[in-house]
Amino acid sequence: MGFIAWIILGLLAGLLAKYIMPGKDDGGLVVTALLGIAGAFIGGWLGSFIGVGTIGEFSFSSLITAVVGALVLLFVYRTVKK
Repeated sequence: MGFIAWIILGLLAGLLAKYIMPGKDDGGLVVTALLGIAGAFIGGWLGSFIGVGTIGEFSFSSLITAVVGALVLLFVYRTVKK
């Protein structure tokens, strides 16, 4: 999967993470989108090591790993921000 596809997947992952873990964030949609993109990269990278998803193709498992990565980053962001 190309770089642009991971950005799109990250945006989707960020929106899903915001839906799963709602709350008020200072940056709003921009921060959520950036956390989603970063979560997609981190989740996909870590998922490829444990065999859950791959960074080479779009699949349901790669979406799940991207969402989990975005949820972790959103949690860390909220924890540090307080």
